[in-house]
Amino acid sequence: MPMVVGVVAGAVVVAVLVLIGLFKMMWRVAEPNEALIISGSKHRTEGLEEGMGFRIVTGRGTLVLPGVQAVRKLSLDLNETELHVDCVTHQGIPLKVRGVVIFKVGDDFVSIANAARRFLDQQRMMSERVHNVFAGHLRSIVGGLTVEDMIRDREKLTGQTRAACGTEMEKLGLIVDSLQIHEIEDPTGYIQNLAAPHAAAVQRDARIAQAESNRLATEAEQQSFARMAEATRDSEILQAGYQAERDKAAARARQAGPLADAGARQEVVVQETRVAELEAHRREQQLQADVRKPADAKAYEKRTLAEAERDARISAAQAKAKETELAAAAEATRVKTAAGAEAEATQTRGAATAAATRATGEAEAAAAQARGLADAEATRAKGLAEAEAIKARATALAENQEAVVAQQLAENWPEIVQAGASAFGNVDNMVLLNGADGMAELFAKALTMGGTGLGLARQLLSSMNQNGQAQNSTAPSLNGHAAPPVQKVQVEQDED
Repeated sequence: MPMVVGVVAGAVVVAVLVLIGLFKMMWRVAEPNEALIISGSKHRTEGLEEGMGFRIVTGRGTLVLPGVQAVRKLSLDLNETELHVDCVTHQGIPLKVRGVVIFKVGDDFVSIANAARRFLDQQRMMSERVHNVFAGHLRSIVGGLTVEDMIRDREKLTGQTRAACGTEMEKLGLIVDSLQIHEIEDPTGYIQNLAAPHAAAVQRDARIAQAESNRLATEAEQQSFARMAEATRDSEILQAGYQAERDKAAARARQAGPLADAGARQEVVVQETRVAELEAHRREQQLQADVRKPADAKAYEKRTLAEAERDARISAAQAKAKETELAAAAEATRVKTAAGAEAEATQTRGAATAAATRATGEAEAAAAQARGLADAEATRAKGLAEAEAIKARATALAENQEAVVAQQLAENWPEIVQAGASAFGNVDNMVLLNGADGMAELFAKALTMGGTGLGLARQLLSSMNQNGQAQNSTAPSLNGHAAPPVQKVQVEQDED
């Protein structure tokens, strides 16, 4: 009996375990972000056409018959696809549109069913399919727009693209959560050129604004500097005034101490003076009583005696002074007489010396004048004599020129011979040719050289005779003519 109970209990446990295992195998739970697609039996789902042949479970659990029904999951997560589309605008300008599409499977059973039929086994291809759909519609929409429309109203481009793709996305069981156009690239530079005038205008306005701002700032700075200078000036003026007042107050303060001390000292001196006056008055009264009256009596006695003695001395002094005055008068008279005699003698001597000096000067002046007159007369006589001689010589030349020349040559013949001989002064050795004849010829040439003055004298005398203008000059002397240059001569005697 106990054995039977154990067997039954074991069988029940095994059955329970088997049931639990079968339940776990048959029970499927759909996660919040997925949908269970159960196929293998005929089901009717609300909103779906009859005979779809599969059941959709979302957000709950369901029993599935293993081997009879197949269970597969469809993700309901968000998906993203990048758009890189080359487009051509209505103006024929090529552009590159860059954007992003965020999409997911719709939450209703129709969208899940449509997505399940198209992407259940190709969920990784979902982004590529969506990209193709959007690329086609985006090219079509951009082809009907201009660049200006795309730039100025990008929301219009986005809205038209979403509207154009909405029907196809609905057929695919997908919904678009977001469509963003990030960038519109312009490889031809059309957008840049389109923006150039605006950029230039903006730059111009910016420069104008900057210049205006600089001008206003400069004016403000200048005004600020002017106000600062004015404030500095006012401050310095006030500081100078305050400093003057402080200096004045300090000077007064410095003088206050000495003035106070002087005032206090003055009061002390005044009080001391008053005390001294009172003390002196007291002493005077005391002296009046104790000293003055007895002293007056004694003084009167002494004064009387002194007056008598003084009168006696005065009388004696007057007599002595009279005697001294008489002696001084006599001495003064004597000294005056002697001084007068000495002054008169000195005056006499000075007059005599002056007279002698004047006489000497007058004699010397007369002698000098006489000498000057004598020299002048001698010079005049000499000039007259020379003039007479010149006149006589001119007359003689006019009458007998040859005789005058001969006389001049005779008077100067020694000098002429000396001049001719000086030609041989520098000759150390002399060799004579032809004997006595050569010697005679040599002396003849020397005399000829010395006699060159004869022709010169004749020419000069002839010129003087023709011009007749030799009144203030002396006759030329033959001694003044230099001898012709002397060279060292060596004469060789011919042995033949």
